[in-house]
Amino acid sequence: MKDKSKIKVLSVWGFLMLIPVFAFPQEMNWTHFRGTNLNGISTASGIPAEWNESVIKWKTSIHGNGHSSPVVYNDQVWITTATSDGSELYAVCVDLQTGKIIHDLKVFDVTDQIGKHGINTYASPTPCIESGFVYVHFGSLGTACLRTTDGSVVWKRTDLKCNHVQGPGSSPILYKNLLILHYEGTDVRYIVALNKATGKEVWRANRPEEPYKALANIGKKAYVTPLVMNVKGKDLLISNGSAVCCAYDPLTGKEVWRVIGGAESTVPMPFAWNGKVFFYTGSVNNPGGGTYTEMFAVDPDGKGDITSTNILWKKRDDQTHTQMLTPAAMDGLIYTVTTRNFMMCIDAGSGKELWSVRLRSDHNASPVIADGIVWFFSVKGEVTSVRAGRKPDIVSRNQMDSGIWATPAFIGKSVILRTEKYLCRIEK
Repeated sequence: MKDKSKIKVLSVWGFLMLIPVFAFPQEMNWTHFRGTNLNGISTASGIPAEWNESVIKWKTSIHGNGHSSPVVYNDQVWITTATSDGSELYAVCVDLQTGKIIHDLKVFDVTDQIGKHGINTYASPTPCIESGFVYVHFGSLGTACLRTTDGSVVWKRTDLKCNHVQGPGSSPILYKNLLILHYEGTDVRYIVALNKATGKEVWRANRPEEPYKALANIGKKAYVTPLVMNVKGKDLLISNGSAVCCAYDPLTGKEVWRVIGGAESTVPMPFAWNGKVFFYTGSVNNPGGGTYTEMFAVDPDGKGDITSTNILWKKRDDQTHTQMLTPAAMDGLIYTVTTRNFMMCIDAGSGKELWSVRLRSDHNASPVIADGIVWFFSVKGEVTSVRAGRKPDIVSRNQMDSGIWATPAFIGKSVILRTEKYLCRIEK
């Protein structure tokens, strides 16, 4: 991070260009998918263990369909939604204190329809937000910057394309003056950085083609959100995909290293702990039948192809379908739910499984850690909380009246939860 004494505030945009994504106070704001720091860890405290009507401060119905997670800045909550056929794409702003809808904005009319998977929506990517501006993204269907004051459009882009096949899923991230987007389709695969003030392209990095040549066409598609992490004083943009994980210079898009692995679509974003980066491969066909994924632990201090040199451990998970959620890591422990519905704790140093507890349904929303508690959310509306640690200690099991696909925002003493039917605020 730059010395604040050297920052010259020339304009609102000039100021924002100099602030990294992780500089906003997480206690007050939740600016991206998995939070301001992109890690699923919150400083929220006093979250009620039992979730029922008595702790729901407000509940607001949201029209259309969407799996985008809520983002919060000051007293505004933003999400996206879409008609079931994807012909109309919306951004919705809700007042944090009251739940009242402030803006309900149709951002795009779509004439060229695209297909999607049955469990996906046309509004699955999560927006990102900062002071004065929110950035909404619908994959190849369009990206826009809106003013949070009045919902007016600063800029729009509909020319960034890839063949999603099963719909969009990658969320945008902010880095200094850039809005960074991951496009990984069956036809083309690239990372693009836009000037966040104008929407103009600053750099584009095509994903390496060689690892994808042997993949089936549908397997080339990925849904991941990139991560920025600091490695020995230098920021790296890390983005995994179906067959390869790459690290880039976030200011230029120049590739720094790659790790090859996987053979099918992947969804979870990379995550970091103690200077190491972790990510899931896409599904690999097992010669004996079935498929498996692997979690890789990688030393990110390297250059070129580091597949044979920097992988610290691999943890295999035999499974029936693609891993969906992104794990959360804290204090040397990784918390996740496998595709066989086992809530699991893994030692981040060795990859050893420390404990697991069978849950009743699939988990697509990513877990969040707050106040020493790890929260998990199922597509059937089950909310399970467990005390963080090397032994399983379940704190509560709650049942909401609607399924949960979006990762909640944890701020202050509140949870902003999106279900299939509504957006609500949970607080004692």
